[in-house]
Amino acid sequence: MNSPLSYEYVPVPAFDDNYIWVVSDGRNAIAVDPGDAAPVRAYLAKRGWRLAAILLTHHHNDHVGGVANLLNGQGVPVYGPAAEALGPLDPFVTRVAGGERVHLDAPALDFTVIDVPGHTRGHIAYFQAADPAGTPHIFCGDTLFACGCGRLFEGTPAQMLASLDSLAALPGNTQVHCAHEYTLSNIRFALACDPGNAALRDWSRDAAALRERGVPTLPTTIAHERAVNPFLRAGDPSVQATLAEQLHETVPDRLAAFTLMREWKNRFR
Repeated sequence: MNSPLSYEYVPVPAFDDNYIWVVSDGRNAIAVDPGDAAPVRAYLAKRGWRLAAILLTHHHNDHVGGVANLLNGQGVPVYGPAAEALGPLDPFVTRVAGGERVHLDAPALDFTVIDVPGHTRGHIAYFQAADPAGTPHIFCGDTLFACGCGRLFEGTPAQMLASLDSLAALPGNTQVHCAHEYTLSNIRFALACDPGNAALRDWSRDAAALRERGVPTLPTTIAHERAVNPFLRAGDPSVQATLAEQLHETVPDRLAAFTLMREWKNRFR
């Protein structure tokens, strides 16, 4: 019998910079946002794990494109956002929205769904309050990244800021399972917004060392993101002062700061 402490949370690389998170009890596994079936199939085969469920955070193809291939006639449950169309996948998806629960028997996992619109209109996240060791986890798709946040393809700055606030309010030790390895480029932008942040400078060095060794920079934690992520620090006076100086704009409040930052990040090189 597997030990209850044997759960693994694995970022399986896909495409250029995606991570498909696979969570397993040592026998059964779930896949979060499988945009490509091949790396998931290969990893499950390598470990001898059975795919037991699929969780989807939003409708973009690099997050859902591998689902049909993974299902391939199997009765694997799929959970996805209630407010988004998923095309041919629609008949196979159990729709969930903020405040609802997803319970799985094997692996034994319980998630609370959180609405986090902004990147897309119906984007959701899955919060696990405690794994068998007591650690919380959040699977946040393209809403919150290490030192960054998603582009606003469908939502508004106010929606995204509110979504980030809801994630930032989670326990500080929550493991943050983002869907992309954008960390180094996000850090470069974060340093432009928050140059006096000593914790951010330390993270820049540590993250670069991880990537040099081919190691993912994820998961991060909510406490760490509160300290180094400029999009979670939009209310900080030093960040607002830098934005005003760099962009020659007035920054009256957090929403203005967030909006200016997100627009700046879109064109930052």
